[in-house]
Amino acid sequence: MAERRTIRIKFVDYWKRFEAESYLITQMLRKHYDVVVTDDADYVFYSAFSETHWKTPDRCVKIFHTGENLVPDFNACDYAIGFEWMDYEDRYIRFPLYLFYEREMLEKLLHKHELPSDWDLHKEKPHFCSFVVSNSSNEVRNRMFRELSSYRQVDSGGRYMNNVGGAVADKFAFDSSHKFSICFENGAHNGYTTEKLMEAFAARTVPIYWGDPTVGRIFNTRAFVNVADYPSMEAVIERVKELDRDDELYMEMLREPVFRSDAPTYEQEYQRLEQWLLNIFEQPLEKAWRRNRFFQGRIYIEHRIILANISAWKKRMKKIRSLLRWK
Repeated sequence: MAERRTIRIKFVDYWKRFEAESYLITQMLRKHYDVVVTDDADYVFYSAFSETHWKTPDRCVKIFHTGENLVPDFNACDYAIGFEWMDYEDRYIRFPLYLFYEREMLEKLLHKHELPSDWDLHKEKPHFCSFVVSNSSNEVRNRMFRELSSYRQVDSGGRYMNNVGGAVADKFAFDSSHKFSICFENGAHNGYTTEKLMEAFAARTVPIYWGDPTVGRIFNTRAFVNVADYPSMEAVIERVKELDRDDELYMEMLREPVFRSDAPTYEQEYQRLEQWLLNIFEQPLEKAWRRNRFFQGRIYIEHRIILANISAWKKRMKKIRSLLRWK
């Protein structure tokens, strides 16, 4: 039996509760290599929540992974995992964040349309519509909440516009008791479909969705109310009213599967990501380099390091001023 190769990897600039050991990418790589997560890494995965990645040594292969609405900067990374519908040699793969979800959640949404014979709409869905939001910056989303609330109460379980006595502890359980769920992205951008739509489907609601204009390339638009399909907000609300008042029409939509029949399965998506990763790690380190490490590429990185240092200084000064005011 051939000896397994050891690879040294590192994760930086991820979200606060990020856990490298349980991460899907780590698990995939462990199927093929002895993986060491270390600061002395040859391969650096980085995300969008800080800027420490700019100081990554040139010898390292950098792989950007975004869960945010950001286009990869290929001057900064060798490879990228993102939302964009694009091809870029072997440097990019579209693998949206929702594909990183736990298998249990994925199974729920894959089978949400398979209702038990004794399933009772009025018993299972005693409430009208859920809304769980803490970020108040999306005025399109806020308008939907306000205008739909003029028809029937929309239960807001997040920190924004909360009307249920405080933020809910279990979003899935909260959504599951509602017929509809407002699940708007933070912005509209081709390909940018996040976990919001997935969570609504898994809770067996009919999502009211706004965001990715190309969402119908993967998802079955007969299974949800897609705001982009209607000429106005008023038309969207009239459609929701129609579904709410007609149980048969509502159940017809609820029984629609989440994905288009020609969409790739989860297993196919996982295999595609695994093969993409293997293409990177099966090459000698320097053969896997893709970004420009010389001349203008070097100047670009040096400028970005300066900007990152200025940004970090501004954050420190803001914190100091806040502490001084508090005293």
